[in-house]
Amino acid sequence: MWGSYTWRMESLSYIPGLQPADPGPLSRFIPPLEEGTVSTWLSRRALTGNWLLDPFGFSPRLALESARAGYRVLVTVNNPVTRFLLEMAARPPTESDFKAALADLAVSKKGEERLETHLQSLYLTQCEKCGRETQAQSFLWRKGADAPYARIYECKECGDSGERVATPEDIERAKRIAATDGLHRSRAFERVAALDDDDRVYAEEAVQHYLPRPLYALTTIINRLDSLNLAPERRRALSALILAACDAGNTLWAYPAERPRPKQLSTPNQFREHNVWLQLERGLGLWAETGAEVPCVAWPNKLPESGGICIYEGRLKDLAHEVKKEIPIAAVIGSVPRPNQAFWTLSALWAGWLWGREAVEPYKIALRRRRYDWAWNATALNATFAHLFELLALGTPFFGLLPEPEPAFLTSALTAASAAGLDLKGLALRTEFDPVQILWERGEHLKREAGEASVDAVRGAMESHLNVRGEPASYLHVHAAGLVSLNESHALKPREKEFDAALRATQSLLESALKEDERFAHYSSGESVETGLWGLRKNASEESLADRVEMALVAFLQKNPDSIYLEIEDDLYQRFPGLLTPSKGIIYAVLNSYAEKEGANWKLRAEDTASARREDLKTIKGMLEKIGQRLSYKTRKQDKLLIWEENGKPAHVFYLLASALVGRAIAENPYPPERTILVIPGGRAGLVAYKEERDPALAERMKDYRVIKYRFVRALAEVPVMTRETFEEQIANDPVEQSKGQMMMF
Repeated sequence: MWGSYTWRMESLSYIPGLQPADPGPLSRFIPPLEEGTVSTWLSRRALTGNWLLDPFGFSPRLALESARAGYRVLVTVNNPVTRFLLEMAARPPTESDFKAALADLAVSKKGEERLETHLQSLYLTQCEKCGRETQAQSFLWRKGADAPYARIYECKECGDSGERVATPEDIERAKRIAATDGLHRSRAFERVAALDDDDRVYAEEAVQHYLPRPLYALTTIINRLDSLNLAPERRRALSALILAACDAGNTLWAYPAERPRPKQLSTPNQFREHNVWLQLERGLGLWAETGAEVPCVAWPNKLPESGGICIYEGRLKDLAHEVKKEIPIAAVIGSVPRPNQAFWTLSALWAGWLWGREAVEPYKIALRRRRYDWAWNATALNATFAHLFELLALGTPFFGLLPEPEPAFLTSALTAASAAGLDLKGLALRTEFDPVQILWERGEHLKREAGEASVDAVRGAMESHLNVRGEPASYLHVHAAGLVSLNESHALKPREKEFDAALRATQSLLESALKEDERFAHYSSGESVETGLWGLRKNASEESLADRVEMALVAFLQKNPDSIYLEIEDDLYQRFPGLLTPSKGIIYAVLNSYAEKEGANWKLRAEDTASARREDLKTIKGMLEKIGQRLSYKTRKQDKLLIWEENGKPAHVFYLLASALVGRAIAENPYPPERTILVIPGGRAGLVAYKEERDPALAERMKDYRVIKYRFVRALAEVPVMTRETFEEQIANDPVEQSKGQMMMF
């Protein structure tokens, strides 16, 4: 069944990458993407020409990686902070420039004090153990309070460290700084919007997300930046350090960190106030760029044939005509932006603080807008996609990455692209924690007739995916299957509907397709359609995706011993494309069960080679046969089964496996589950438990089966005296337990 799965829209194989060693500055706002994905995609395409276009400028890493692969990348970007990040990544100052810039700032004067000493004094606290003064790494606050309730420090004198209750001196110092807050806050507004500017009120609202102490520290530092006579590279370096400190200084740092990637400009109920000077020093490591520098110019300056980055500061619509006339775009790449009110609003603030009001002017709309819904997102994306349609040649590929996916985001992006005339050629999804990879092409000029949105067609697509998957899937997976079906029939957005109405209609249709059909089973403790997992009450496939991944991975290691993880992952993703992309969790679960790692290489354990397992099976079957005979049962073999009989009826049926393919064993077993015992190698116990945990349908089928391990059979064979009663007691004490360290990311 599963081998015949040829749904055209799922032909895209997920391209694995590597987690960056260092997430870099402002990483909580920048798309979390793996490195190597886009360069691998480019290496697999026979592109005509080497000009690429990134119409979003949302991820500096994508442009940098493409430029290092030998491409010339035109990036349109209207966020001054994102532009600065891209410039810094392409042409980073040297480490000595960073250190010298910070040293210049440190020795500048605040009154009679060195600025470093003055700012450090703002964060002094008393060590609870030895009583000496030490630097607080941070203070902890409750929303709306006028003083911190705790501090975190590490005393250099006695080594005491951790979270401690705030002292009266800590509280008094915070209140003393707050007493002069008005002046510094006014300066912070002035750098963003003038007194008579209609947008000043929005700047004031945004600055409310800075406490008095960090705001005072930041405005003091920025004033020194203006007055210091620095060489251009040192000024860039110091601006970079200050930018990271601007982010560290706001109140969006939840404590404990339950919201690591904020989307809304909202202060958590408890949050961390960082030590601004320590964050400046930490920035020395944040901005270190280990890769080779690449040419980086502003439009319309020229780039060498060998590659580089050309930045157009503005929107694609303002550049489209010039690009079409002068630059043959071979492909489009980009991280599709999702709404982020927090980052976009703060970017406007930071741009004003670092580069003045002129830098904010083209980006002021980010200050004004408070709500970004999915209809807004679809409308904005559609505008960009429509400009792409006009400037690209027919068939030009667009490789898009959709970070932090959720159903509404995916619906927004696919609807916007389809309405603009981009043809969906492939969509690959690993888990809801990983970017979706999407391949579009610029379609025909012909006006498309919108198809009718059919709930039956959507149900058929969802059922088809779950059938071939052979196990429950996340709502995002079945949602994507339904979206692709609607996309194929051009039914995502009828012309007469606005995006808001179209998105709501699609969401309602997809939910109804699942909730109003008894063929679908919802495994969830919550009522929302997006929670838990969705499966089929009757699945046509006898083998789950997890089982097929297990077989494919073991077969790969048999043929390719000493493979690195990325090679294993890449092979599996090409075998299981589109929505069937296996997670890292199941891959590692199989590897931990069958293989061992030497350095960076994985190879099958000696006992898990095919020949060794055949001998094991033969040995264990022989032992069970002798144990049965000792217990006065008549024994017989039936394919993979060993049966203990009494009075011509099976008393115990043993299904022997060398693998963890328990789903197949259950499907093939003709005997009652309460009489059947699955016998597995001890090394498979963790994998079996992992499969049960990730697959509630399998767990339900397994609940009446007993499982014992090979080593348990060997131990039984050594027991000198055994009765049927003691045998039953013994097998009840051999539970299958999850192996330590298993990854549970589906």
